[in-house]
Amino acid sequence: MAFIQIIEIETTRPDEAEALVAEWRAQTAGKRTAQRGTFTRDRDRPDVYVQIVEFPSYDAAMANSELPETALLAQKMAALSDAPMVFRNLDVHNVEEM
Repeated sequence: MAFIQIIEIETTRPDEAEALVAEWRAQTAGKRTAQRGTFTRDRDRPDVYVQIVEFPSYDAAMANSELPETALLAQKMAALSDAPMVFRNLDVHNVEEM
């Protein structure tokens, strides 16, 4: 079953957050299990951004979380955050193309 993790971060430094993710992508090439990442900005809440990360399975997501580069990314992202980051872990039950 596919798995999605949603990470909400409140920051006034979104460009730095995106740069950290780009650095993580370069460092984890060939070993990460994340298949797709989407970085979004909340139109209704200033300085709130949501990263949507897609994985083939929960187990793949956990393997990705165990990478040392992922732990370092989480630390650095927390340092950029103006509030505690919020994580949502979602099992995908159905996907429909509209």
